[in-house]
Amino acid sequence: MIARREWTRQFWHVAEEDYSLLTSPAVIEELEQGDFPNKQDVIDLVTTLPVLSIDENIGEIVDTYIQHKVMPGDPRGDALHLALASYHKCDFLLTWNCKHLANANKFGHIRQINVMLGLFVPLLVTPLELLGDSL
Repeated sequence: MIARREWTRQFWHVAEEDYSLLTSPAVIEELEQGDFPNKQDVIDLVTTLPVLSIDENIGEIVDTYIQHKVMPGDPRGDALHLALASYHKCDFLLTWNCKHLANANKFGHIRQINVMLGLFVPLLVTPLELLGDSL
């Protein structure tokens, strides 16, 4: 956990130079409901970013992910994050969730369902993967 926190901090130091950072209402809500040190600092940092909209099509995408067992049945969780990144054609979905999102064993299934839906397939990565030579 400590290593992840440090890698995330390092990513934030280099990210604005290398990437166009975005967030979503789902991320903000998840952070607001969490219980962790420096919570308000994290929320303040994330809320300075442009926020993706939750269009009416997002709900249908989330339902499809759940029906096809791409993601667990909590529509406000992982399926929503993936739907937003896919719908808005984000190059990357940055996450430490290696169970449901940044998981190589799930990439094929996610790609299959997104192609079926005519959606972009974002790369699902951790901050560590994007740090590259910045380590």
